[in-house]
Amino acid sequence: MGLWTLLEGFLLLANALAILNEDRFLAPRGWSFSEVPGVRTKSLKGQVIGLIYATQYLRLPLMALNAITIIVMLVSG
Repeated sequence: MGLWTLLEGFLLLANALAILNEDRFLAPRGWSFSEVPGVRTKSLKGQVIGLIYATQYLRLPLMALNAITIIVMLVSG
């Protein structure tokens, strides 16, 4: 397992977090950003919710990274 494989794994994880829908998936399970008060953002649940919303906010750079990864994979084989 090399560095490239590890980076691809993180990219796949970021893609998985970016496509989660708040209304359909997160809110019914209690993982909505509005359900975590400001004091509880230091908890593990608050940190994970913040990470999910950060990846959803950065969708355009994530699409660019996906395109770069696809191009590198096509060129390198």
